[in-house]
Amino acid sequence: MTVPDHPCVLVSHPAGPLSGTVRVPGDKSISHRALMLPALAVGASTVTGLSAGEDVARTEAALTALGVEIERLGDGRRRIHGVGVGGLAEPEDVLDLGNSGTSARLFAGLLASHPFVSVMTGDASLRRRPMARVTEPLAAMGARFEGRAGGRLPLAVIGSDRLVAGAHRLAVASAQVKSALLLAGLNTAGETAVIEPAATRDHTERMLRLMGLPVAEEALADGAVRVSVAGHGALSPVDIAVPGDPSAAAFLMVAAAIVPGSRVTIADLCLNPGRTGLIDTLWQMGADVTVTPGADQAGDAAGTVTVAGTGSLRGVDVPAERAVRMIDEYPILAVAAAFAEGETRMTGLAELRVKESDRLAAMADGLTACGVPVTAGPDSLTVGGLGSGAGRPAGGATVASHLDHRIAMSFLVMGMAARAPVAVDDAAPIATSFPGFAALMNGLGARLGPPGSSPGDASPGDAAGHPA
Repeated sequence: MTVPDHPCVLVSHPAGPLSGTVRVPGDKSISHRALMLPALAVGASTVTGLSAGEDVARTEAALTALGVEIERLGDGRRRIHGVGVGGLAEPEDVLDLGNSGTSARLFAGLLASHPFVSVMTGDASLRRRPMARVTEPLAAMGARFEGRAGGRLPLAVIGSDRLVAGAHRLAVASAQVKSALLLAGLNTAGETAVIEPAATRDHTERMLRLMGLPVAEEALADGAVRVSVAGHGALSPVDIAVPGDPSAAAFLMVAAAIVPGSRVTIADLCLNPGRTGLIDTLWQMGADVTVTPGADQAGDAAGTVTVAGTGSLRGVDVPAERAVRMIDEYPILAVAAAFAEGETRMTGLAELRVKESDRLAAMADGLTACGVPVTAGPDSLTVGGLGSGAGRPAGGATVASHLDHRIAMSFLVMGMAARAPVAVDDAAPIATSFPGFAALMNGLGARLGPPGSSPGDASPGDAAGHPA
């Protein structure tokens, strides 16, 4: 294996059984909303368990630039002094949202209903991602957007407090597009409705209800779901405890499932029904996964998940309709599929082509480099599983992360169970969603470290797991 000379290279060596009980970072999707929605309340809200990732920090910084006072009370704790619906102030500078697609899409909706001009930008990866799915329905309400082809960032938002409410039927189900429209509807007279072909994660709706604003939801005869809010309602301040992120926990679950003899427990985890698609798929593959419900957090179901490594996963067909419940987990699911017996087919994945990277292409290239048969179509991925025995995936490759945190973490997990180490060319993007990933995994028994170090030497203070 040839390892490039890059300061953020991280190498994952084959590991023994993983063991321990941990809490993963606060849910990223909920954390964004736990900052944005209290910012629109009248009064002060307290948030605990907030994600420490860079994506959420970008949302916090943007809200501060928009005139919201946010007190930092310690790790993951904030007191947010709301300015009321429609009370954001024109920013004096460009809003830099880094790598956060959630921030960009939700702020597009939030800013659309404010009568000032703002400009959003981001890093190279975010500037490549299309925004038209969000900007087109918002433009139909009366907002204006000036950006690059496809509505890409940098993007000027020319907002208005006289948007026109109405119903928006989405061709593709998307929680981010739905949330952007609902956020715009909060400061728009009348009812703003979103009709989706299938139900998506509902963190925005749950938190709005928690803050005292009614949200109507109706199942339609054609299987679609209609969600609506009435504009100019008041949001009450609340105390929010953010549960652990299932998209972060996914890497621990799969690592435990593919390393024989492992037993890993993840506490205080979000178990929103729109986020448990990976758990359902691991059950389908024969994994030993135990879910214990607990008390609700942030208006969402939460509990404990334990995964034991039996070394006996099987290939499955993952139904396309499950994609809305696990779209971010397909890269790590592809790693699980590589250690299963037989072929795993995943469909309905077109959205993965326009994430932080082209995740279908990135996973296909990385799996091929690690000796795993794989075929990627326009919206599908088929992985030829090699099992977890002597013929398991070879590894021994350096994989390109493409500035994508989920690609980086997926192949670091692969290295824990492959026959030879797997290196990731740039692990720095991991900090956007899972600071301390390498240190946490090493605490469970993984062997992650920079090239030339003793396996397991990842620095606890460094999000990517290489010397700071």
